[in-house]
Amino acid sequence: MAQVTAQAYYEVDVATFQRSWPDPVPRPPDRHSFWIARTRHVLQTDPGGCWVADVDGEVVGCAVSRERELMWILSSFAVLPGHQGAGIGTHLLVAAMHHGRGCLRGMFASSADPRAVRRYRRAGFTLHPQMFLRGVVDRAAIPVVERVREGTAGDIDLMNSVDRSTRGAAHGSDHELLLGQFRLLVTDRSTGSGYAYADVTTGSPVLLAATNRRTASGLMWECLASGREGDEIEVHHLTAVNDWALDVGLDARLDVHQSGYLALRNMKPPVPYLHHGSLL
Repeated sequence: MAQVTAQAYYEVDVATFQRSWPDPVPRPPDRHSFWIARTRHVLQTDPGGCWVADVDGEVVGCAVSRERELMWILSSFAVLPGHQGAGIGTHLLVAAMHHGRGCLRGMFASSADPRAVRRYRRAGFTLHPQMFLRGVVDRAAIPVVERVREGTAGDIDLMNSVDRSTRGAAHGSDHELLLGQFRLLVTDRSTGSGYAYADVTTGSPVLLAATNRRTASGLMWECLASGREGDEIEVHHLTAVNDWALDVGLDARLDVHQSGYLALRNMKPPVPYLHHGSLL
């Protein structure tokens, strides 16, 4: 499944990237291992949400989904380019959605592939355009952020509480997985609480949730400050309601681009919130 998703996502990137962006590259080894770990985890927690399609004994597509409280999440969904257009994706999506039939809400990140977008809209999801930030952080613009600390597994209850207030469902056991892959930053004050998982090399926030915009902005600044000076970074999955993150990015001298959608069912876009690409 890892190779199927890597190849399919790369083909989508090639087909949809803008000429001003760097050329797409296949999924790098570190992210490949992260994907395998995340999928192994969901096979344990939600085996009924994981499906593959095979043709003559070859896996040509997959759908990986999970339930977290009353939220259904589509984590990965791909069909190899040579097998698209034959109805395989539709059958995979129907099977994965059946796993979440008892959930009140649904959420996943969609590429900009027009065929995928059509399928998701026909399945009843509202599509919210996403932005992303790219560039080198102006370190002179980074403010002093107080009372943000390194997080631990002892903060999971706090993070689950923030999850419920922002997206309507806790990440639960997914926090244990994220703790092993990213740096965790936490703040818990009378004026606001929140957390952010940051890439250990670039400092880019890969998942951020807070009880208010000011707290979220401080966490994002702390993530950006932790990156290596002079390195180009990317911050993905900004929806229009999370304009606080756009303002932080602009103040940091990052450029704004647009790509993909946040697909939602029976819910509004979470705020203040930057979702993870597969764990949401």
